[in-house]
Amino acid sequence: MKRIVEPELLDELPSNEPRAIHSRGDLRRLNWLMRHASMIRATLTSKFKQAPQRLVEIGASDGTLMLRLAEQTYARWPGVCVTLVDRQRVISDATLARFREFGWRAEIVTADVFDWLASANSADAIFANLFLHHFHDEKLAELLRLIAKRTDLFFACETRRDWPSFAVTRLLGLLGCNSVTRHDARLSMRAGFVGNELSALWPDDDAWQLTERRAIVFTHLFVAQRTA
Repeated sequence: MKRIVEPELLDELPSNEPRAIHSRGDLRRLNWLMRHASMIRATLTSKFKQAPQRLVEIGASDGTLMLRLAEQTYARWPGVCVTLVDRQRVISDATLARFREFGWRAEIVTADVFDWLASANSADAIFANLFLHHFHDEKLAELLRLIAKRTDLFFACETRRDWPSFAVTRLLGLLGCNSVTRHDARLSMRAGFVGNELSALWPDDDAWQLTERRAIVFTHLFVAQRTA
């Protein structure tokens, strides 16, 4: 099944449009069902014996996924600085207040991720959730090259491009997902990943250990860790 990348509706709608607000709520529920926050926490805690100083999420949307991570780990990892990068600023004051309650410092960056990475400071880890599939292979390879210059650990939870994943998208209406979410879910599955497609786009450098696999029914997990 060939990978096909098409523009998604949520990326084109104004951030305060009611359908966009509803769709972001849908994505929060879907992230919970897919257990992406737990996957991210498990990946980080397996790699860091001590608290990381700085974490970055690219394509962070409303910041609630990083907030879930803070909620689950702040007791063991106090004072972490997080950077949330997205083209649109949709992170609420309430979300920022929750980060402060957990003792984490949140920095919001409203910028194109390519522009930001070109001059960003390094981070202990960078991660992305349902973000990489928005890019054609050529741009994605450029994005991964920029990421590799800014961190020693990168990982991503992505859509998986296979028939079970497509079957699941047909059930989203039963979960109350609106037309934007249902439309975008089908597109995101067609733009998703299988096998070692992301590993093939990662910079050709023996200093990295790459892991790429199916996580659950429609989630594809990619991890890149510098070993030298």
